[in-house]
Amino acid sequence: MQSLLYALIQAIHNIGAVVIVGVGAYGLFFAIGEYRRLLAGVQAFAWVIQGITGGAFGLTTFHYYHQLPDIHGTAIAVLLIKIACVILGFIFSATYVIYCTRFSKTIEKIYWWPMFMFGVLALISAAFLRWFS
Repeated sequence: MQSLLYALIQAIHNIGAVVIVGVGAYGLFFAIGEYRRLLAGVQAFAWVIQGITGGAFGLTTFHYYHQLPDIHGTAIAVLLIKIACVILGFIFSATYVIYCTRFSKTIEKIYWWPMFMFGVLALISAAFLRWFS
């Protein structure tokens, strides 16, 4: 049952990562107009899912082993990077949804770069976390 639970959490987590990076890339390079606002809303929701599923990994381990995962060094550093990406990615995408109508075209375009790059950085960090934990 434990492996099934980890696999389900991982599947949802991976889908969220694909949505975040894909929406970020599409919003940055291809989307136009009001459609970007919808994309930013989807990305904000995906960041929430990332935070929930990321925490679910630790809670599942705590449930089965009565302690949090034993990680150290590089794994802790990249976990903190992933947490920062979730927080900042959500803030940027949610702020975009709320205030994008006030942005100039230049600011709007610039704003999509961190929305895309936080997803890329989180994905790269996930690879390090997987192999250093």
